[in-house]
Amino acid sequence: MDDLWDDTWVVVPLYREEAVVGDVVRGLRRVFGRVVCVDDGSGDASGERAAEAGAVVVSHPVNLGQGAALQTGLEYALSDPTTRYLVTFDADGQHQVADAAAMVERLRTGEAEVVLGSRFLDRRTALDPRKRAVLRAATWHARLTTGLRVTDTHNGLRALTRRAAEHLDLTQSRMAHASQLLEQVADSGLPYVEHPVHVLYTDYSRTKGQSMWNSVNILTESLFR
Repeated sequence: MDDLWDDTWVVVPLYREEAVVGDVVRGLRRVFGRVVCVDDGSGDASGERAAEAGAVVVSHPVNLGQGAALQTGLEYALSDPTTRYLVTFDADGQHQVADAAAMVERLRTGEAEVVLGSRFLDRRTALDPRKRAVLRAATWHARLTTGLRVTDTHNGLRALTRRAAEHLDLTQSRMAHASQLLEQVADSGLPYVEHPVHVLYTDYSRTKGQSMWNSVNILTESLFR
């Protein structure tokens, strides 16, 4: 493992992903030395599979939601005094390790303190037109409420400097945490950029909540949280 990446923690919220999380962690560990999975009350073997693959596993005794899992993971990573960079990464196999590495490289150059993944900056991500429309509406709302000129407000792949992560205090436990995170980035005044990422939708990920109805739930929570 190259020491270059031992100053970075990857935070993976984990809920009932025992079938794929081992592969996700192994893929991350080829580049990043430190991965923490927050098992959010899964009730299956998700935590065990993550640990076998080399992740540190922190567990919630009950399901608290993705926002709560992210906050727990960020706090764990920040408790390590050698941490310089943090990445948030989904457990279901949709995100690409190469994208995460490229985003951390942009932090290293000093270009920004927050790098936000966007599936709308290139054509790699295949989206159902209806889902694209709903996500665009959620993005429009977030831009109005935060003032950030972003193109994808509900993308779980992000890279943060330590200073940026220390500004985050996610209290919205469900999907509305994504909008709250952007509000806190805006309030911090720290520089941010977007980075094109490939979100890979598979039959498995669709069965895990990446349906049209999930997109509608995202929009509803964004509007009424």
